[in-house]
Amino acid sequence: MSGLAGTFRGTGWSSSVWSTARAAMRRRRFQSAAIGFVVLIATTAVLMTLALLVAASAPFDQAFARQRGAHAVVTFDAAKVTDEQVARTATRAGVEDTAGPFGQAVLDVTKDWYQQAAGPLTVVGRADPGGPVDRVDIRIGRWATAPGEIVVNFADQGTPDPDLLGAEVVAEGARPFTVVGFATSMSQSAGAWVTPEQMTALRPQARQMLYRFTSASTDQQIRAGLAEAGQGLPAGVTTTVQSYLALKLAFSNVAGAYLPLLTVFGVLALGVCVLIVVNVVSGAVVSGYRHIGVLKALGFTPNQVMAVYLMMIGVPAVGGCVLGTLSGIMLAPPILTVAFSGVQAGNAVVGVSPWVSVACPPAMCALVALAALVPALRARRLPAAQAISAGSAPKAGRGLRTQRWLAAAPLPRSVSLGLGLPFARPGRTALTAAAVMLGVATATLATGASSTMIAAGNLGRTGGAVINVQVGGRPETGRPAPKLSDPRIEARLRALPGAKGVTARAFVQVQLAGYTLSRFANFYRGDRPPAFLSQIVEGRWPKGPREIVAGPRFLTQHGLRVGDRVTLRRDGRHVSAIIVGSLVDSDSRTVGATWPTAAELAPDAKPAEYYVQLAPDADPQAYMDAVRAADAGLNPSLVSSGSFATTAVVGMSSVFTALLAIVAALGVFNTVLLNVRERRRDLGILKAIGMTPRQVTVMTVTSAAWPGAVGGLLGIPFGMVAHRLLVDSVTVVVFPEPMKDVWHAPYLAALALTGIVIAVLGALIPARSAARSTVLRNE
Repeated sequence: MSGLAGTFRGTGWSSSVWSTARAAMRRRRFQSAAIGFVVLIATTAVLMTLALLVAASAPFDQAFARQRGAHAVVTFDAAKVTDEQVARTATRAGVEDTAGPFGQAVLDVTKDWYQQAAGPLTVVGRADPGGPVDRVDIRIGRWATAPGEIVVNFADQGTPDPDLLGAEVVAEGARPFTVVGFATSMSQSAGAWVTPEQMTALRPQARQMLYRFTSASTDQQIRAGLAEAGQGLPAGVTTTVQSYLALKLAFSNVAGAYLPLLTVFGVLALGVCVLIVVNVVSGAVVSGYRHIGVLKALGFTPNQVMAVYLMMIGVPAVGGCVLGTLSGIMLAPPILTVAFSGVQAGNAVVGVSPWVSVACPPAMCALVALAALVPALRARRLPAAQAISAGSAPKAGRGLRTQRWLAAAPLPRSVSLGLGLPFARPGRTALTAAAVMLGVATATLATGASSTMIAAGNLGRTGGAVINVQVGGRPETGRPAPKLSDPRIEARLRALPGAKGVTARAFVQVQLAGYTLSRFANFYRGDRPPAFLSQIVEGRWPKGPREIVAGPRFLTQHGLRVGDRVTLRRDGRHVSAIIVGSLVDSDSRTVGATWPTAAELAPDAKPAEYYVQLAPDADPQAYMDAVRAADAGLNPSLVSSGSFATTAVVGMSSVFTALLAIVAALGVFNTVLLNVRERRRDLGILKAIGMTPRQVTVMTVTSAAWPGAVGGLLGIPFGMVAHRLLVDSVTVVVFPEPMKDVWHAPYLAALALTGIVIAVLGALIPARSAARSTVLRNE
């Protein structure tokens, strides 16, 4: 023995550890592969979550800092304050930098331009795009340098179309403007810019000032900075204030809908990963007592023994981390594209942050190492003599009382033996049940989230079909103008067979007091719009003029709530409207109102489309054919149920559920495999006294089924709580209570069986392997 030890010591610390760990991985090929797969899934989920979390703020912050964005864009009434008075606000305490004052006017654009509808356009007179605050980034073209030239704020992602340079902007009471450039302002300080001389000719109604404060991380600090800057100014001179925090919130608002879902799945994946790693290493230590003793007798130090077990887990974990990082990098961009679609991102570049890709693998490897450390320390502390003399099977008498009680029960012997086996290894059984619990919790969460999203997608579609009828005559429709007038169109749609209700919708560009960029209003006439457009979660639907409704994104971005008043402007008209209701969903730039409000604000508004609610027994195709026959300028289409967001959430939930269910089954597989290996002799004796292969399979599967059943029952309430927290944390949609209450008896019964199914699938392969082994081999 001393000669072997001396030979071993001569091989070197690292090479001996590596050789032994590699041999251990070869003996446990499937378990090593399982560890790699588990870590791969967890790394992918974590990287996608971190990528979305970072993208929700970092791109905006970087672009905002690069442009020296304004913490506050303030406009003052030009009739009440002079340029000199406004300029003096730059010297107040707490003001870091300013730009301005600039002249500001609102033009009433009389025809569609730059893919935008006619309406108000906020224009600012500015000599150049640079300066200490709000350095405007010119995307294509150049800055306006002469009268009649205009630079348009390109707030969307991507690159402006160069063919749009030279386009003409026609506004009431002003000479036509020629677009000479497209630029981006992360402060969203204007819809367009002209020269100061041109602004003088436009007779500006306001003076704009851009502020950066020494402290501006909260709304309270910004308000304090504005109060300090405004000291000495006449009362009531401030007309609008736009905080950069509202813009930042709008940037990350949609991403916030996906972040809770990814976060929950990421946490669940990490939990299952840790449980399985602990289970594998502890099982390897327990089943390898004799091996540990031999290693120490040959000269392995305690640290070397511990290193063997850490390396046995570390090698497949590193492989899983690398592959998981690569898969996360490939899967994250499509999710980021969906999460930030339609967001006014300016020149903020949304993508997977490099530091996330770099930091995620070592962090995951460190987590795996910590999970494996506790059972590895057990191997380190174990004395060589005790390890060699100890058997791998459980200590005598452990769980014996329970096994005796089960033997007396009126159950088949193979079933009673299987039910008693888990009590011999209570710690291992608990880890297995916990892994199954997380798998079932994931399935419960995914089922609830999918049911909620499907209910939201099917909102208002429980009766007859809904037909959307587009009105032609505009370039984007590609159809001729209808021959019928607006009143006759509505009358004809109502008269066609199958129509139950008709709603006309006009889409009008407006301006919201306090914001430089345009907003939009949906004006409805006729019957109340279908429920998927008008479902109210707080308040009520507008009943008369000067009442509006808005979605959660609009209210959150603008710091409003039901009961507040806002001022809408268009073509020199002003309407002070009260928010009477909050919709289930709507974009961040649109409000809804009825036709009496349109009569005051936009009397020239005409419907762009009609929604027709059909009777339950009506044929949608026959109705659409009748609409086309009535007027070639009308384009009917069936409003489909669901949405891309519903498809994305359901698909993502299904994929993660399947993956985590497989991971949980691998945890069961590892437990059963360890139990079978520990009880080789016992199985041989049982088969020698007459137990058939089928009975061995039943016994082994039963030993895993009941921990799976317990884990499944515990996972259901855990998943239900996670579902409620998830749907309540989404800010872009407010789900009514019926959409959250999705749990029914068939769902719960199926979920209760999920834990058993996961356990049985995980135990089946090692159970069949145990059934096929021969008595002599086990002996």
